[in-house]
Amino acid sequence: MSDSNLLIEPLPPGWKNHLLGDVCDRVKDSYQPVDDGDTPYVGLEHLAQGFPTFVGRGKESDVKSSKTAFKVGDVLFGKLRPYLRKGAQADFDGVCSTDILVFRAKAPCKSEFLKFVIHADEFVAYAKSTTSGVQHPRTSWPSLREFRLSLPPLPEQKKIAHILSAVQRAIEAQERIIQTTTELKKALMHKLFTEGLRNEPQKQTEIGPVPESWEVVALSDCAVVQTGVAKGRKLKAGEGVEVPYLRVANVQDGYLDLSEMKTITIRKNEQQRFALQEGDVVLTEGGDFDKLGRGFIWHAQISNCVHQNHVFAVRPDTTRISSEFFAYLSQSPYGKSYFLSVAHKTTNLACINTTKLKAFPVLLPPQDQQKGIVDACSSIDRKIRIATSKKNQLQDLFRTLLHELMTAKTRVHELELPIGGCPA
Repeated sequence: MSDSNLLIEPLPPGWKNHLLGDVCDRVKDSYQPVDDGDTPYVGLEHLAQGFPTFVGRGKESDVKSSKTAFKVGDVLFGKLRPYLRKGAQADFDGVCSTDILVFRAKAPCKSEFLKFVIHADEFVAYAKSTTSGVQHPRTSWPSLREFRLSLPPLPEQKKIAHILSAVQRAIEAQERIIQTTTELKKALMHKLFTEGLRNEPQKQTEIGPVPESWEVVALSDCAVVQTGVAKGRKLKAGEGVEVPYLRVANVQDGYLDLSEMKTITIRKNEQQRFALQEGDVVLTEGGDFDKLGRGFIWHAQISNCVHQNHVFAVRPDTTRISSEFFAYLSQSPYGKSYFLSVAHKTTNLACINTTKLKAFPVLLPPQDQQKGIVDACSSIDRKIRIATSKKNQLQDLFRTLLHELMTAKTRVHELELPIGGCPA
């Protein structure tokens, strides 16, 4: 089997070879939008990347350009940048962007099986090889219809689709848990950082009412703000040292992604100046509005690590405020609201500078209350991590099963998975 087709040799009993054009038609029903129309609309942004599901939908009046009409059961596949693996089966009638190809299964193929075919590695590799255009590479139906694949008989297609759908439902269940728990965390943080833990009387401050025992101080009064090193500086021969450095891409909302660390050359005498220390809270300088000031705690996971100039390192005075408390405060609705209110904004981006960060009005409860708030937020985070871990494991299982079943390396009768569902 080459990665440009899904042909199986030797062909299992009952399986037959086809071209994609033999097993489905491309739907070309053009649809002109109606002003204020509310027919469900699907754009590329509404298709999950790498997984056969929708992440939302709009309505026809959202986009004025021409669209393609589709029916329940049709399979939608993003022809723009097909390596993103955007495709799903519709469970509603609607219209979609012309950057989405609509497939309608024919007699040799079940629609629920077809939606998994378009996510197979071999199909995606073939689609990628047929693209044209550099900035906006697109594949096309005339090319895709020549894709060759081996199809099992309809009963086996149904069983394969049933198993993969069971895993898909389990993944979506974990995703719902993550979304619900994330919303709960947001609501909890709003309550904790406005009312505290003890239902105590409130006092009026320059930022509004806060619990009576709390202080409000500028960040510069309870922490040091350290700026990072800029890229592209010219150094003299022999004066530099290569060290790992933390980039914006490593700093996510509520966690650090250290799976890919890059290095930078700095002057040897600058190592201490730019070094990250255990307990630093790292925050991004800018980005999309919802990503402004994202970050969390550096736990010295990597030795001799410095940080990029677009990442701030906030070093709390732990006699007044814990790193964990400030990290949660900065990612709370209160913190995000402050960052956005003082940011320099362009059309889609926002950024803050050192002066604005140092002026951040820090809510400062007594240490025991800080610990209680941190414990409550950490408990929610643990639930999110557990659900995320389960989701990742299920996604790995899905990818493995998809490959094994589509290539007949594993047959459905050999599996010991519960057919009625998949444990979450």
